[in-house]
Amino acid sequence: MIKQELIDRSPVRFLEKTTNGGLQAGDLGVLSSKKGLGKTSVLVQIGLDKLLQGNHVVHVSFNQLSNYVMTWYQDIFSEMAKNKNADDVAKLKEEVMKNRVILNLNQTTEVTPQIVSTIKALSDNNMPTSCVIIDGIDLPKVPVANFQKMKKFAKEAGFSVWYSCNTEEADLTKVLTKEAEAEIDAVVHLKQVPGSIDMQIVKFHEKKDFNHNLKLDAKTLLISEK
Repeated sequence: MIKQELIDRSPVRFLEKTTNGGLQAGDLGVLSSKKGLGKTSVLVQIGLDKLLQGNHVVHVSFNQLSNYVMTWYQDIFSEMAKNKNADDVAKLKEEVMKNRVILNLNQTTEVTPQIVSTIKALSDNNMPTSCVIIDGIDLPKVPVANFQKMKKFAKEAGFSVWYSCNTEEADLTKVLTKEAEAEIDAVVHLKQVPGSIDMQIVKFHEKKDFNHNLKLDAKTLLISEK
């Protein structure tokens, strides 16, 4: 069945293998890099993997129109399903995309309460969220209390959270306060190197000594192994 094949061969399996299963419910992760290096592509791959498994995903963007984010999902899905039966792919795409909610918010507003309110409303309508993606937030301006609130709510509601931010720093202690950094369970940094984009696992929970064996494919921007 095409759905199970896409799940089994999802690029996210590489990330999970390297990090012993990826983020769990209540975990907060940060994907960082300089602007334009592929963060949205990685986040969409994570989101699509959840969608293919029948879960609901909330994708929050700030400086991108909803149509732009939708296009990312369409393009990454098409790349993952390349060479599959066109009719099967079309049916599966329609099935999984209906479980995705895209929010376009203003960076200057208090976004954490808005996101929490949306997730609660979805849950009340029998659409429990499995993963929240907060793409392009100005991370240093997020109050520590908001990380703590999101972490507590994510644990209670059973979802994980991925933030992304623009920075060339792989070490979040140079970007966030010590108190804020302590709330982050995982950090993944994308770095441009000659001929490819390295995907560096800076930390996952208490572990920090990962081999940097992941990269983004230069053509498709899919997660792959070196």
